[in-house]
Amino acid sequence: MHSAIFGPVIALIGWTLVMWLRMYATRIPAMKRAGIDVARLNGGTGADLRTRIETKAQWPADNYNHLLEQPVLFYAICIVLALMDQGDNLNAIIAWAYVALRIAHSLVQVTTNRVIIRFALFSLATITLMMLTVHAAMAYWGVSFH
Repeated sequence: MHSAIFGPVIALIGWTLVMWLRMYATRIPAMKRAGIDVARLNGGTGADLRTRIETKAQWPADNYNHLLEQPVLFYAICIVLALMDQGDNLNAIIAWAYVALRIAHSLVQVTTNRVIIRFALFSLATITLMMLTVHAAMAYWGVSFH
């Protein structure tokens, strides 16, 4: 099965992996600056690092976590739309908008981390996710705009 909506799915997964790289590229040097011997470190969680590394070095990890939260719904609804043969045209465009908004959200979070801007981008992305969900429900229950 080939559906245009798989493009945005692949792109967002790729972006999530880019942010994973950014997280470690930022976090490991921050741990060294904080005197944490990574080679000897046993146990612990990312939350344990919050008090030990500079705040800005935590932002990529926060963003990586965010990319593993709501986007799970995005992946699911995109697969549903593709399986119902509704993953092309308008739904693919909306899915690309979601991806663009999530990438913008990431860039804000790992640079300035201005909450009001992040909130606006997150809200817009959520609206696109709602649109995809409504379109899937309409297709499932046979409702159309006509």
